[in-house]
Amino acid sequence: MPLYEHVFLARQDVTSQQVETMIETYKGVIEANGGTVEKIEMWGVKSLAYRIKKNRKAHFTLLNIDAPPAALTEMERQMQISEDVLRFMTVRVEALEAEPSAMMQKRDRDDRKDRERGRRRDDEGFGGGGGGFGGDRDRGDRGDRGDRGDRPERSFGGEA
Repeated sequence: MPLYEHVFLARQDVTSQQVETMIETYKGVIEANGGTVEKIEMWGVKSLAYRIKKNRKAHFTLLNIDAPPAALTEMERQMQISEDVLRFMTVRVEALEAEPSAMMQKRDRDDRKDRERGRRRDDEGFGGGGGGFGGDRDRGDRGDRGDRGDRPERSFGGEA
């Protein structure tokens, strides 16, 4: 059977439990038509590059599917009917990846960076970095700005 990677975007005001219910519904459609869903990844709520149906954010979900084309067609038909699904895209692939996708790897790296930053912030104390508010960076003396009276008067309309 052909292999597919399928990503869909659900509205931002839908809860995570509702997204999980949608996933189970679409997984049931695939399995009822003779296919299997090999992997499910919920990427979370992310900002969109532009508004889609008045939404600025969406729940992103990836499904790795091993199914006949008829099963995929039925799932996509149901997604088009659903008001909660903003967009979807299916791509046929030669092989499904078993390891986490690039989006999940990025999330893991970001989580590690946040934890490291949090530890550093705790060690330095509040406002310990250079710039920003409360930093101890010295801007130095700006010097005398001179007398401003030597510049000619400016006229903004009317007689000069």
